[in-house]
Amino acid sequence: METGKYRALLRTAELGSITRAAEDLGYTQSAVSRIISDLEQEWGVALLIRGRSGVTLTAAGEALLPCLRTVCNAERELQEEIAELHGLTRGTIRVGTFNSISVHWLPRLMKTFLEKYPAIRFEILTHIEYREIEDWVASGHVDCGFISLPCALELDTVFLRRDRHMAVLPADHPLAGAESYPLDRFAQDPYIKLEDDRDREVIQIFEHCGVKPNLQYLVNDDYAAISMVESGLGVSVLTELVLRRTPYHVVVKPLDPPQFRDIGLAVRDRQAASPATARFLSHVVEALAAGEI
Repeated sequence: METGKYRALLRTAELGSITRAAEDLGYTQSAVSRIISDLEQEWGVALLIRGRSGVTLTAAGEALLPCLRTVCNAERELQEEIAELHGLTRGTIRVGTFNSISVHWLPRLMKTFLEKYPAIRFEILTHIEYREIEDWVASGHVDCGFISLPCALELDTVFLRRDRHMAVLPADHPLAGAESYPLDRFAQDPYIKLEDDRDREVIQIFEHCGVKPNLQYLVNDDYAAISMVESGLGVSVLTELVLRRTPYHVVVKPLDPPQFRDIGLAVRDRQAASPATARFLSHVVEALAAGEI
């Protein structure tokens, strides 16, 4: 019963809303409000700041959050260990990921995993920055996370695939028929750039190669950049995974010299991972090895 109360508070903090937490947990809004009020009274501290746009944790709530997460994770892992004895009949896997993985890998991975373990539930959290996903894994906010290697934190990681950075050109570009696109050409062609928090790897590539791109447009969405390229407004840089199955009429060329990002999957500790998380990790590696995604 106590972990149920802690889970209600934790989910409220994660979602920033008592109403959304109640819907997610299958409770009524009044029940979740009552649970949190009972905890505040029991512990003698205010836990939430209630506002028009939702709720946030007080300083006391923030201080207790890591302990709450540890207790809830331990209870969940206990239930999964018990389920493991009966063939993994229950469990939740919380996955941190970025957009291109969410679009091109995760649906297939989840479908094939659930064919084997239909009682497992997934929670998917997406962020545009790899470092934020690493923090989620390290704090226990998610069970595993797709990241770019090398990892900045001390996490247990497995390499999945090397993903090439590609030049995206209009169909009538002078280099549309070339084998590759020279990096220094970005100093000449109008460059369509993603916002910094979505484009840190490409910024580092230009800095490392001493290239100052001819920046003309700044966008905050991969597909907006591709659409602008299609219209002949300039050129851009995206990864092969982002460009998979794109409906836009553009030309994609490898960079010269070639540039890559290494995609990995991170957990805090593979040996201590819950049964569901450990099986999902193996499932991802096997699916990639078999060319299923």
